[in-house]
Amino acid sequence: MEKLREKSEYEGNPVGLSKTTATAMANELDRHLSSFITLYNQYHKHHWMVEGPQFRDLHLFFEEHYTQIHEQYDAIAERLTVMGYCPTCHPAKQLELSYIAHEEEGVFRIREMLKKDMEDEKTIVLELRKSIKKAFEQEDFATKALLEGILLKTEDRCHHIEHFLGEDGLSIGLIASPDDIMEEDDQPAKGQNGKAKSTKKVKA
Repeated sequence: MEKLREKSEYEGNPVGLSKTTATAMANELDRHLSSFITLYNQYHKHHWMVEGPQFRDLHLFFEEHYTQIHEQYDAIAERLTVMGYCPTCHPAKQLELSYIAHEEEGVFRIREMLKKDMEDEKTIVLELRKSIKKAFEQEDFATKALLEGILLKTEDRCHHIEHFLGEDGLSIGLIASPDDIMEEDDQPAKGQNGKAKSTKKVKA
């Protein structure tokens, strides 16, 4: 295939952004694009692997999140083209640029998957705030507005995961591991042979 221009080549833009501003913000957006795609794939995995009594709720919950993230990273990629740059599209390069790491292969507890998603969403929130500040300093107000909208929805997803991780009398034990729901005083006493002497009890 004949390449029309290199990935890093600046094409110019029709919206009056200087090359300095376009280049600075394109680098920021490319990092976010790659990170959102990483998180998108991770949510998809969790959507496929979730099981148990709360399967349907979490199955749809993960689908809602990856659908929203797809819309967000598409908007970021479109903004990159407005600026005169080509979005990073190769999976290997996206892996290099992403500031979050996809979880390891294998199956994990639902609670652990949710914790990983929440931590990654938090990392994205922190990085988005830095880019919003930079966009303001560069007087790239459209990118600032775009990222502010994405930030609000990302914070909302993080907050929703926090609710799933909360303890409740109707769901405790379904997505929690035993150690997560035990008071220190509730841990079983052990005999001389190291085996538990009493049964664990759930926090009230």
